[in-house]
Amino acid sequence: MYMAYGYPQVIPLEQGQYPTSQNIIYLKLINRHLLVVSPLHLELWSSSQHRVRLGRYKRDADSLQREGENLQAVWSPDTKLIAVLTSSFFLHIFKVQFTERKVQLGGKQPSALFLATITRVLNEQIPFAENDLTVSNIVSDNKHMLLGLSDGSLYSISWKGEFYGGFGLDSSPHNDSEVATLSHSPVNFTASGEDDRTFASNNNVSKKSAISQLEFCVLMRLLLILYSDGQLLSCSVSKKGLKAGESIKAEKFLGNGDAVCTSVAGDQLILAVGTTRGVVELYDLADSGLLIRTVSLYDWGYTMEDTGSVSCIAWTPDNSAFAVGWKLRGLTVWSVSGCRLMSTIRQIGLSSASSPVVKPNQDCKYEPLMGGTSLMQWDEYGYRLYAIEEGSLERILAFSFGKCCLSRGVSGMTYVRQVIYGEDRLLVVQSEETDELKMLHLNLPVSYISHNWPVQHVAASKDGMYLAVAGLHGLILYDIRLKKWRVFGDISQEQNIQCEGLLWLGKIVVVCNYIDSSNMYELLFYPRYHLDQSSLLCRKPLLAKPMVMDVYEDYILVTYRPFDVHIFHVKLSGELAPSSTPDLQLSTVRELSIMTAKSHPAAMRFIPDQIPRDSALDNHISSSSNLLAREPARCLILRTNGELSLLDLDDGRERELTNSVELFWVTCGQSEEKTNLIEDVSWLDYGYRGMQVWYPSPGVDSFKQEDFLQLDPDLEFDREVYPLGLLPNAGVVVGVSQRMSFSACTEFPCFEPTPQAQTILHCLLRHLLQVSLFFSPHIFKSAYPCFI
Repeated sequence: MYMAYGYPQVIPLEQGQYPTSQNIIYLKLINRHLLVVSPLHLELWSSSQHRVRLGRYKRDADSLQREGENLQAVWSPDTKLIAVLTSSFFLHIFKVQFTERKVQLGGKQPSALFLATITRVLNEQIPFAENDLTVSNIVSDNKHMLLGLSDGSLYSISWKGEFYGGFGLDSSPHNDSEVATLSHSPVNFTASGEDDRTFASNNNVSKKSAISQLEFCVLMRLLLILYSDGQLLSCSVSKKGLKAGESIKAEKFLGNGDAVCTSVAGDQLILAVGTTRGVVELYDLADSGLLIRTVSLYDWGYTMEDTGSVSCIAWTPDNSAFAVGWKLRGLTVWSVSGCRLMSTIRQIGLSSASSPVVKPNQDCKYEPLMGGTSLMQWDEYGYRLYAIEEGSLERILAFSFGKCCLSRGVSGMTYVRQVIYGEDRLLVVQSEETDELKMLHLNLPVSYISHNWPVQHVAASKDGMYLAVAGLHGLILYDIRLKKWRVFGDISQEQNIQCEGLLWLGKIVVVCNYIDSSNMYELLFYPRYHLDQSSLLCRKPLLAKPMVMDVYEDYILVTYRPFDVHIFHVKLSGELAPSSTPDLQLSTVRELSIMTAKSHPAAMRFIPDQIPRDSALDNHISSSSNLLAREPARCLILRTNGELSLLDLDDGRERELTNSVELFWVTCGQSEEKTNLIEDVSWLDYGYRGMQVWYPSPGVDSFKQEDFLQLDPDLEFDREVYPLGLLPNAGVVVGVSQRMSFSACTEFPCFEPTPQAQTILHCLLRHLLQVSLFFSPHIFKSAYPCFI
C-alpha cells in the first residue's frame, strides 16, 4: 500500500537554448541515481536522502546543427553506459564514471555521494536502409540494444557500437492456436457501462505498421511490441538476448487493439496496458493473458475528454501498486485490486452542475501536472515518484510516499497498531478521546536516520505500544506511551547489524540479521529495555535467507526457498529485567519440506486453535488460557499471485481458500482485550472483492470439517480507503484515504493521508444470529445501532 504525504518537491533542470522538442525524452532511476535526458543535454542526479546533481553533459551548437537534437535514450543495466539517438540518426554512447570527489552537504562528516563525469566515447551514424524512418524507444540488456522502426522491423545494436542491422519479425504468432482469444473474467471498476470484454486481435497485423513502443522484461524474457495502430504483440526472447531475430519469437496478441503504452510487473506476472480510452487494463500473464480487471477515473466523474489517453504507467518496486499518467491531466496511483490510493486531480463533484473539468478562468489553486504527464519513475524503495509534466523542460516533480506492506515478508505487523512508514518518518494512526482518528507524523532521530537512510522495516508489538524500526543498519525502538526512542549506545554495534526482518516476541525484539562477511543470516534476540551486545539473549544461525517469518506466543516460523518450513520453540529462563540475567534457548520442533509448483509465499501466519464461544463459556475458559498457547498446527499462506490457502502443519496438506487477495489479518487468539468484539472471527482478507470475514464452523474440530469455514458475504469497502488494521474493542476496520489541502503561499497542494473507520459489527451480528449462539450483551449493545 502506498499513500502520498506532504508537498511535492521540485528538482530544477538546467535551461539552455530553445529546443525544437518541448519534452524530456528519457527518465530512468537505477541504484539511487536518476538520469534525465533532454533534447540538448544529460543530467545525472542522486536519488538518495539528498537530491544533488552529480554530473551533466551538454552538447554544443555545432553538434546539434550537424547531428540533430537528442531523440531517444537508454541506460545500460549496469549504469556504466548511456546510449542516445539523435534526430539525424547519430548514435552517441557515453561512459559514466564516478570520481573520488565527495559531495559536501554540510556538517562534519562528508556524504556518501561522489561527483560523476559523463564522457562521450562513440559517435556513429546508424546505417538505416531508408532515410525517412521514425523510431520507437530503445530497450536493452547487458550486451545489446533494440529499437523499433516505422516499417515494422527491429534494429539491433551492441553496446560496443556494432550495428547488426534490421530484421523483420513474423507478426503472426508461431502457433495460431495461441492467438489471444482471451477468456473473460469478472471485471470490476470498469471504465464505462459498455461491455469491456477482451477479444481476439487480428493476428495478421500489417508488416507496414509502425512500431511505436518496445518494452523488455528481463526477468520474464518477455518483449512487448506496440504498433501504431494499437495492436500489442508479446514475444519470447531466448538466452541469446536481443542480438538477432532468431532469438525473438512472436507468441500472441493481447488487448483490445487500442493500446498506447504498457508496463510489466515481473514479480506479479501482470501486464498493465494503457488505452486511448483513458482506461488501464490488467492482464494475468500466468494465465494466458486473462483480463483481470480495468481501472479508470470514470466513477469519479472524469472521462477521456477530461484526462485524455493514458500516456505512461509505472509499477512500484514490489509490484503491489502502479501509477498512471494521462496525456492531458494528472496522475493517479492504484493498488492491484483497484483501490485509488493517490490522485493529483482534484475531486470537485460528480453532478452535471459541478463538472470536474477545470476551466481556464476558474479561480482555483494550482494542481500538479495540470498539463498532463509525460514520464514517471519510482525510486528503488518506492518512497518517491518522479514525474515530468507534458511539454515541460524546466523541472521534475517528486512526490513523497509512505507505505505499509501488511501481511508480507519477514517483518511482523499487528493489526492493532496502524503504521505507514516513509523514508525518514512514521505515520501512526491514533484514536482520540472523541473517537476521532488522527494521523501522527513521527520523525526518526536525525542521529540515526542520517547514517542509516532509508527506513527498511517496521514492526509493532502485539499490544501496539512499541515500534521497532530498522534502516540500512541497526535498529531503534519507540515507546508510544512515553514518547521516547531507544537506540544502540555503541554505534559500531549498530553498524554491524544489517536488518532483513523484524518480529516481536512478547517483550523481545527479534532481528533477522545479514552477515556480509560470511554471506549468512541469523536471528538476534534483544530485550526491549536495552539495545546492546551485552544484553543479547540469543544468536541463532539460519540455513539461508528467510522468505517469510511469523511468531505466535513462544513459536517462531521461518520459511526458506523453495518451500522449507522450520518452526522453533522459544524457552526463556529467568526474569526479563535489567537486574537479572535471563537465558533464552531455541529448539526446533517441526520441519517441513513441501514440493509444489505454485508461486512463492509472500506471507505466512500461524492459526491458533479456536475455542467455540459456547465451549468456552461452559468450561469457564478464557481466551488467555494455556489451551490457546499450544503449538499451532495450521497457518495461512498468501502467495505472490494473491492466492490464499490453509496449510496443515501436521501432514503438509494445503487447501486453497480464495484468490485475488492483497492482505489478510489473523484475528483469532491475537487480542487479550476483554472487550474484543471480533473474537469469533478467524481471519479477514482484502482484495478487489472488498473485505471478506471468515469464521470457524461449529463443532469439535472446526478446521477439519468439509465445510470448515463459513465465508461472510463480501463486505463492500470504499474504493478510496485502503484498510490498515482493526480496532477489536470497537469492531471497526481502520483504513486510510488521501486528502489534499491548499494554501495561498504554496504552488502545490499538500497531500494528507486521512484515517477512516468502517464498522463490521453487522457482519458479526449476522454470524451470531445464523449459528444461534449465545452472545455477550456488550456485542449486541455495540452492534444494535448499525441496524436502527
